Amino acid sequence: MRKPAQRNGKAYPQRLRLFRSDRLERLTVISPKAFALLWAGLLLLVLWAGWGAVSPLAWIGLVLVGLLVWSLFEYCMHRFLFHLELDSELGRWLGFVMHGNHHADPADPYRSMMPPIVSVTWSGAIWAMFALAFGAAGTVVFLGFAIGYVAYDTIHYACHQLPARGPVMRALRRHHLRHHFGRSEGNYAITTIFWDHLFGSHISAKAASATTTPAQR
Repeated sequence: MRKPAQRNGKAYPQRLRLFRSDRLERLTVISPKAFALLWAGLLLLVLWAGWGAVSPLAWIGLVLVGLLVWSLFEYCMHRFLFHLELDSELGRWLGFVMHGNHHADPADPYRSMMPPIVSVTWSGAIWAMFALAFGAAGTVVFLGFAIGYVAYDTIHYACHQLPARGPVMRALRRHHLRHHFGRSEGNYAITTIFWDHLFGSHISAKAASATTTPAQR
């Protein structure tokens, strides 16, 4: 039998099960250490692949474009894919496996980041798409996109698992926890709050106050 996860030095209760198969279950989790090692290696690979593809000034500009593209992708993915509501039994199950389980148990330390079966597969497809569309410059754009993704998952993990330190992290954590404990139809952005303001999905303190504790606001 698998040992319970550890959170803040204490045993974490048995996590929500998504599949009957233990092998499939192992594909749905990732530890912070594994995440850091995996994505440090992948970012270095993409950096190496795109090095020298364009001039230094253009390289910086393309990385920034990639970061911007990620931030909008992050918002749209969370709003329109993760919170897609389907009426069929299969659709509801897919929604729970994809994202609903995180709302059911947001404190699970091994499901606060995307597992590699999702993140690496999607990233490979998006890298290929950028490369096909823009050639060698597409790899540089993808580097910015991938940096944005790593920042997203790192911040998301910190919002749920670590104490918020500093005004920026406290603001990001407050913004995200209103999505979990205020109402889920809003505050879809994790790293770039301005998208929620721009698209009218920001949850105000007043709207969140009825269902959240002071610590969650």
